[in-house]
Amino acid sequence: MEAMQLMPVHRTNMLIQTFNQPKFEVETPVETIETEIISSRRENKRLPFIEANTKEVTIQHLREECVVPVFSKDNEITISHPSFIETVWEAANQIFPNERIEEPAIRVSHVIKGRTPEAIHKPVKDLLESDKTIYYERMMFCFEIPTIHEDIMGNRLNLTIGGVRAYNHENLYSKKGAEKFKVFIGFKNMVCCNMCVSSDGYKSELKVMSTTDLFSSVMRLFQEYNIAKHLYYMSAYKDSYMTESQFAQFLGKSRLYQYLPIEQKKRLPQMLMTDTQIGLVAKAYYNDDNFALPENQNAISMWNVYNLLTGANKSSYIDNFLDRSLNATQLTEGLNKALYGENEYSWFIQ
Repeated sequence: MEAMQLMPVHRTNMLIQTFNQPKFEVETPVETIETEIISSRRENKRLPFIEANTKEVTIQHLREECVVPVFSKDNEITISHPSFIETVWEAANQIFPNERIEEPAIRVSHVIKGRTPEAIHKPVKDLLESDKTIYYERMMFCFEIPTIHEDIMGNRLNLTIGGVRAYNHENLYSKKGAEKFKVFIGFKNMVCCNMCVSSDGYKSELKVMSTTDLFSSVMRLFQEYNIAKHLYYMSAYKDSYMTESQFAQFLGKSRLYQYLPIEQKKRLPQMLMTDTQIGLVAKAYYNDDNFALPENQNAISMWNVYNLLTGANKSSYIDNFLDRSLNATQLTEGLNKALYGENEYSWFIQ
């Protein structure tokens, strides 16, 4: 199937108003989706949306140079990384038929190495490239829809869609069963490539048996996502400020949170950031190029706080990244409300 020719549309407000209206019916694709994804290279090299121990790869590399794992009990093939990306791509084209969708940025980690049967007994030093096989245990991708965007405090936010596949969450030693995927639709802050994920724009565990099931689940997620509401809450962050004392209290309580007695921790909201990441937030408070405490001021906007949290999250492993992205949003929303009155997040700043 050839890629759709997409026409840019710049009327963001009109699209926001119509996006949450009843959707048109779409035709479910066949089991194997053969959509060709735009192959042109990106003109400008951008910051990675996740760092940790990942590397960037192309979809061609995943298609042509990687094997696809199977369930060992029945030798049934898993849904491959390229098939996952192409399925989400097709769903995005169905929902946004008139928008320009950029090629996916793909990052992988935890390479699994193997050998072809003919090379089983070869010494390592004698192995040829043709003797080796690889696949990546963890993969994350995202693609931007730059024709749908918003500006908050001089930061351009592009609508972004993506997903995570982590084979370490599958039991590949069993028979084929439902496979797990993470999918999101949200925004990327183009100043820093931080991901902004909301609860209605994220499914932490889509369990599907086929790409057809996956397509249907992704379509439901896209249709349930409230783009206007997400932008409204993020825009509100710019009008709230946390004092230096409150921010210091938040950092200290975040470190204490890791060691709270279990019963006390159960009474508080979940906070998924690690101690190391809280340290990165503290460092960025003074040193971040875009979101540090403004010079000669003793208060920082909640928009900056949000981006310090999502920036620190870029050090997460792929399989934890989206859950912590959502948690950064929930934490910011809770802290923002706590600035104006008591709630369950007040413990972090009192």
